[in-house]
Amino acid sequence: MAGITKEMTIGEILRTNPDVASILMEAGMHCLGCPSAQGESLEEAAMVHGMDINDLMSKIEAL
Repeated sequence: MAGITKEMTIGEILRTNPDVASILMEAGMHCLGCPSAQGESLEEAAMVHGMDINDLMSKIEAL
């Protein structure tokens, strides 16, 4: 999806496109409103959750 990068925080991503929430929830990121979502990049969050960032970005781009 244009405008969304792995360097953005989850909070920034959700403000850009709230529909991404369903992809993140499906991937196992259930704490979208927690403080970490405002400070961690999507790439950092993926690493913490043991997810492949490229796979996650592909799903977001397909949205």
